[in-house]
Amino acid sequence: SHPTALLIPKARGRRAQRAVYLLLVLCAAALYLTGEPLIPTIRSFTSHFVGLQIGVLLKGICYLVEEIFHLQSRYHGSFWRALSACFPLHWHRPMLLACGSAYVTLVNGDGQPLSFHLTLASLCQLLILALGLQKPSAVEMSEMSERSKQNVAHGLAWSYYIGYLKIVLPRVKKSMEEFSRANPNVLACRETWKLHILVPLSCDVYDDLEKADSNIQYLTDLTETTLTRAGTKRRVYKHSLYAIRDEDNKLWHCAVEYATPLQSLYAMSQDECAALSREDRLEQAKLFYRTLEEILKGSKECAGTYRLIVYEESGKAETHFLSRDILWHLHQQRHEEYTMYEGNQPHNLSTTLSSTELNLQISESDLPQPLRSDC
Repeated sequence: SHPTALLIPKARGRRAQRAVYLLLVLCAAALYLTGEPLIPTIRSFTSHFVGLQIGVLLKGICYLVEEIFHLQSRYHGSFWRALSACFPLHWHRPMLLACGSAYVTLVNGDGQPLSFHLTLASLCQLLILALGLQKPSAVEMSEMSERSKQNVAHGLAWSYYIGYLKIVLPRVKKSMEEFSRANPNVLACRETWKLHILVPLSCDVYDDLEKADSNIQYLTDLTETTLTRAGTKRRVYKHSLYAIRDEDNKLWHCAVEYATPLQSLYAMSQDECAALSREDRLEQAKLFYRTLEEILKGSKECAGTYRLIVYEESGKAETHFLSRDILWHLHQQRHEEYTMYEGNQPHNLSTTLSSTELNLQISESDLPQPLRSDC
């Protein structure tokens, strides 16, 4: 496989949840092996558990104090919606009631009043909130954003697909077929009749590919597609055909262009208002590629019409890095990919198998037959 395949992270699995279950079993086993009496152990466990639930309750109260001032703009004047947003009531409310009942039952064993324990637990939780010790880690925030599809990259990828690729990709092969009829010696390899989309993880997009690599030369434009779109009459969509020169001075022809949403990511990282660091930009670029790949794989109308070329520029000044990367993909398409039949089976089946071969594949008896046909 291409080495750049290692640059794109896969979606997170459920290993963290499995680790929780494993540690839960280990902690329960360790607690059992201590040999402590059952009643004091249950009392201590309940005390800690109630303390955590009180922390959730106090945190929700603090958030509710702020949300009350946004009832009209955020919750359409509904106090209940604001309350539900601050407290995950579907789970924590019954859990808090159950733990509170157990706590009242068991806590008096040490002689301290109930109000003392509740105040102490509240003080500890408020101190944790004041020091910011419960803030989610960078991994948690990244996972929540990816699972909820709320990253910048998700929006850019869907916008790019809906507003552009879904329109142009189904027409790419037709445009190349028309061009090939007029220029039969240029697009000789049908396996490369695709739109090659460049995805630089640095988001450094050149407006002129010839300036990015001198081995890439503009040839001509393919047939234009004209549509009325979003109030614009006769909006034009077109692709440029380029000639890529390899080390043997041989020319390879293909349609190439950058994924334009990467320009937005790059501009956001240069704007202080966007607050997008270089590391955040790199993470969003990788997520953009992964999201776009998932979208296109699920699109039947775009199947076989595109090729995503993701790459990360090395620190060394390589003059022809981009052309070599594109040529690698062209070679792979030509030598490692095969055109599949579009129907359920080929139309020329009768010419590929003789009648004798067909008879050998059909058993004339209900009894089991040997696998070899010459027995």
